[in-house]
Amino acid sequence: MKRLTKAMTAALMGSVAAVGALAAPGWAQEGSARSHSTTASEVGTVLVDAPASRAAFAPGSGQLVVDWNKELIKIEQTPGAQPATIHPTRSYALLQTATYDAVVSITHADAPYAFSIVAPRDARPDAAADQAAHDILSSLFPSFGTQLDQMLATELASVPNGPGKDAGITVGQRAATLLLALRANDGSAATPPTFNFVNQPGAYQKTPPNDLNPVFTNWGSVTPWVLNAGDQFRPPPPPALTSPEWAAAINQVQSLGENTSTTRTPDETTIAKFWAPPIWNTWNEIADGQVISHQSNLENAAHVMETLNQTLADSAIGFYDAKYTYNLWRPVTAIEAGTPNNPAVDPANPTWLPQPTTTAADPSYPAAHSTVSEAAATILSAFYGHHVDLTVASDALPGVTRSFSSFQAVADEAGFSRIVAGQHTSIDVNAGDALGKNIAQFVLGQAFGTEG
Repeated sequence: MKRLTKAMTAALMGSVAAVGALAAPGWAQEGSARSHSTTASEVGTVLVDAPASRAAFAPGSGQLVVDWNKELIKIEQTPGAQPATIHPTRSYALLQTATYDAVVSITHADAPYAFSIVAPRDARPDAAADQAAHDILSSLFPSFGTQLDQMLATELASVPNGPGKDAGITVGQRAATLLLALRANDGSAATPPTFNFVNQPGAYQKTPPNDLNPVFTNWGSVTPWVLNAGDQFRPPPPPALTSPEWAAAINQVQSLGENTSTTRTPDETTIAKFWAPPIWNTWNEIADGQVISHQSNLENAAHVMETLNQTLADSAIGFYDAKYTYNLWRPVTAIEAGTPNNPAVDPANPTWLPQPTTTAADPSYPAAHSTVSEAAATILSAFYGHHVDLTVASDALPGVTRSFSSFQAVADEAGFSRIVAGQHTSIDVNAGDALGKNIAQFVLGQAFGTEG
């Protein structure tokens, strides 16, 4: 069952007031704050027998969810499209949550995340989903308005004209408007505070060769989608620099992660490059492939993608909370400077650089790739099973694919890639794994579904 956190419920009451007057005549918004106590009886009668609603349960009808998700991936891959201070996972969560609430407002096959919009029995859920997706993306990326309008026209062309289509469009418009209002004051628009560097061993510093300023310094305080707070599953502090655990972890990266490493195998070099692109994009591409290969219907596709992307959005909030709590230095800083008072650490190497030579502009602990990947693997395993044959492509290496027998195997390799890429130690990776799994399991406890 969907339920909002206490923080989101409080924000909701003020945020949606401003859009309450936008409801079309004869339409209403019900259950606008479904929180903490939603029961099966509140979901309502599933309208599978209604001719219009059958569109949500037809095999393969989930393709339209994939279409809009692919459009967002394409936008995210356009330089400068995503605002630099707003994390991309928020855009994915907005898109998929509005789509989901629009669909279930009509089908009543599951509880909505935030809004159940009263609609006529003949309202078309596919039209609602298309309109909701369009309106979210148009609001987030207004410079792409023309191509998004064209895409909407193409998608809606397959829906028969009539009152049902018009009603579905109205549901989609309302779902998008209300969700955007709900998230308007979530903290994502705040100006990130300037990071104060501390010049001491273990403390995060700008990383060579590009010395970028830290990013998303405020993101750990953004209101979560499902979690109660960003620090809900904050990992414990990393081990001391004098510990054998630190020595083993940093020595491994110094050997395997250098851009000129002779101990990293050719396959490990491929792994390092393969997983370098934004990991939330890659997991959305994986999920898109599952929706298509399972011929998922619209209801299931919307449920999968909403659950996945709310989890990834909360994972980003969670790992940034931890990163800027512990402010652990990156491997490149530690290796170039050396670790004092730990004779087990290999000697400093002032010219050491990772593969690739640039490093993400944020502290090292925990690893973002591991947090996101473990969270995504846990969610997708819940929907599609623990043993799934997968072929994954990379935006960094066109034409190169890697094969796996489970989502967990994908997550494990994605995490390991950051070690052989010189970006993280196993300490960061293990903490990310634990954080991602904890967040995903919590989300599944609030909203669980399986592919049907």
